[in-house]
Amino acid sequence: MSVFSDEPYDATTPLDLPPASLAAVRRTGLRIDGLGSTFDLAFGALGKAIAAGSLTPSGPAVAVYRGDPMDVFDLDVGFPVAAALSAPLTVDDVEIEAAELPSGPALATTVIGPYEGLGEAWGRLAGESTALGHSPAGVWIEVYVSDPSVTAPADLRTDLILPVQR
Repeated sequence: MSVFSDEPYDATTPLDLPPASLAAVRRTGLRIDGLGSTFDLAFGALGKAIAAGSLTPSGPAVAVYRGDPMDVFDLDVGFPVAAALSAPLTVDDVEIEAAELPSGPALATTVIGPYEGLGEAWGRLAGESTALGHSPAGVWIEVYVSDPSVTAPADLRTDLILPVQR
């Protein structure tokens, strides 16, 4: 089973995440107000690496948050790849490195609409995980299924994946 579903997830879908390699730009010690510039920097470098043929994605863009997304957290922004990078790539002084999605139990849901709705959807998913007897594992995964450069904000599809501890 792939983390990257062709179809949207139902309201809350239990998953067993398989391992997945990423090529990602990693930033540590971020706060939510630094997300815009971090995404711009990461996707700029990743886009140039893809255009140059240095990187071939095997699925949609992802962001992996580690820590408390409402306080200080670490962030990997990248793409899944068929095989882990053997060495970092540097594009415009931005390092793209090998990373991995966490594997194991998780809950997923799909959000259709603008990115501004993701915070509320994360709150619902975390609440549902607790109601189901799970604890969030401190990792929050966003899969950007739709390309915002060609998709209207109201039609954007983002899959939210919450690794949990049973």
